[in-house]
Amino acid sequence: MNLKTVLILLGLALATIFALVCVLLTRGRSPRSCQHLHPEQEDMEDGQSLVFADLTPEEMSQVVRYLQGKLGVPLVEASRAKPSDNCIASVDLQVPAKAEVLRFLDAGGARPAREALAVLYFGNQADPNITEYVVGPLPTPVYHRDVTVQKYGGKVPYHRRPTLAVEYKQIGGFLKSQVFPSAPAFMQQVMEYDGANLAVVTAAPRGFQSGDRVTWFVLFQNVSGFFVHPVGLEVLVDHSSLDISQWAVSRVFYNGQYYRDMVHLESAYVQGRISVEKVRKAPWDGDFSSMKPRAPAAALFPVQYEPQGPRYSVRNNHVLFQAWSFAFGMSVSTGLRLFDIRHKGERVAYEISVQEALSVYGSNCPGGMSTRYMDGSFGLGRYTSPLVRGVDCPYLATYVDTHSLSESLRPRKGKASLCIFEQNLGSPLRRHYSNLQSLYYGGLVNSALVVRSIATVGNYDYVWDFIFYQNGAMEGKVQATGYPSSSFLHGDGLRYGNRLWEHTLGTIHTHFVNYKVDLDVGGVKNSLVAHDMAFEMTRAPWSPEQQIERPRLTKKVLDTEDQAAFRLQSKMPRYIYFAANSKNKWGHQRGYRIQITSFAGDHIPEASSMERAISWARSGCSGWDGRFSETLSALPAGKALLDVP
Repeated sequence: MNLKTVLILLGLALATIFALVCVLLTRGRSPRSCQHLHPEQEDMEDGQSLVFADLTPEEMSQVVRYLQGKLGVPLVEASRAKPSDNCIASVDLQVPAKAEVLRFLDAGGARPAREALAVLYFGNQADPNITEYVVGPLPTPVYHRDVTVQKYGGKVPYHRRPTLAVEYKQIGGFLKSQVFPSAPAFMQQVMEYDGANLAVVTAAPRGFQSGDRVTWFVLFQNVSGFFVHPVGLEVLVDHSSLDISQWAVSRVFYNGQYYRDMVHLESAYVQGRISVEKVRKAPWDGDFSSMKPRAPAAALFPVQYEPQGPRYSVRNNHVLFQAWSFAFGMSVSTGLRLFDIRHKGERVAYEISVQEALSVYGSNCPGGMSTRYMDGSFGLGRYTSPLVRGVDCPYLATYVDTHSLSESLRPRKGKASLCIFEQNLGSPLRRHYSNLQSLYYGGLVNSALVVRSIATVGNYDYVWDFIFYQNGAMEGKVQATGYPSSSFLHGDGLRYGNRLWEHTLGTIHTHFVNYKVDLDVGGVKNSLVAHDMAFEMTRAPWSPEQQIERPRLTKKVLDTEDQAAFRLQSKMPRYIYFAANSKNKWGHQRGYRIQITSFAGDHIPEASSMERAISWARSGCSGWDGRFSETLSALPAGKALLDVP
């Protein structure tokens, strides 16, 4: 080989290496124009998915300006509002009625009007209340209609309003300026209070009966990870009055004992009639609660890469991945939601979304024993946090900004609050190694597309995933991380949890997650079918004197809602099958299996005064209203069931 040929080959090799490095290190996040789409998916590329798109910042601002100009009442910035003021609590997309959307998507009907749902607190009225308005059409609204009675069956009284951040701030000011100064010796000598070294965490709900607005506030050392640094002091505040000056302390709890108020506690302390348990002062980083790594830095973690770029595309709020397509959005109250989920161009679900996350706690301290958090009331979407590249999601994920308007007159940008990535699952989707009759191997790499957001609601960080598999299965999944909620360890505290530190009790609690799963497999006319097995006795045809116990398939159509609502912890059929009103080429009903892959604790007793507010948690699976507790997977019952016969 002559020198000229060698130089040419060397140059080509260097150019190839340079091109590969550029692809791996500097490639953009834009969709690949050459990606093959199913013909049915191409229809969505004209912007139909925008019918589900979140409001833009401009649309939110237009709604606020419209309400300010048309309601005829003063609206105060929610971050500065007193309970006696009027304010806008949130503005979100009003998702159009399903029938209208389907006419638009499937039958060439008119595009539904784009509207917003505005939640307002009217404290400055003769009859204070919460009102919800639908405002439209966007981007230039000209009408609003009150939908409160339509949605809730009547007016919503003001005491039911979720607590705004500003009200927590006002309660903190009340504690600091009026409550703590009434026990100066106790606060200085026991709490070593300097005006800034204590943090406050709210319990919920706020009382025992409708109309109450009385809340236990638990005090912690104000250090990193303060959730696990209780100091033993809890204060019950009555903040039901719209006049902040009328707020009062109803009870005080310290180290196992209850007191009328802080004055009563101070008197008992000065007279030496209380048992003082001094808590060791934690360093600013929290010591054991610090998020700093305990071990020295080791070798770098393995990372994923995409040799030819992403195999999915994201355009506006629409995602394409192999045979999958869907639209995504972020609700202020409920968080991540998906619409119009299709496989091979066929809709298999109209909506899959998170609805609520519930936790019921136990403790021998009042704040812990009375807590039943419903995190939707705080805002699963509002508290969606920025995602850190390489930790919360892979480096090469697509990161999406979202916008919201909550407790403000101006939209807020949530940077990188949602990520999308394809993940190699590290195990084969299918494989077989044949060493009988003939020798061969066949296998297929298994990967899935993940859509993720993380909501930090107080101590918990909820990692919400929707996962789409190559075989047509889809999964909703949640992981809870962050910090546990804790109580001050005293008395018989170990009946209600485990000891985490000197004075810290990690309290027992349950988690229930409510999903809305609106499956439209083969159309909107579906049925729920229970498949199971039973053994039957039969004589062996070739040897009648012998008996065989053979399993057979049993099938039952669940005709009523009561039949389809399976009580928590009760025995369920082996397979819950959401069947379409059509059959595949083998004569089987097309459909999806609903598979719950996690467990929940016991539901709160139905005799409880608050049980009706969370009655959905009675059932581990409720098929007729499309809601399922806990993590679930929707699995196609055979690939052919998604094929067009």
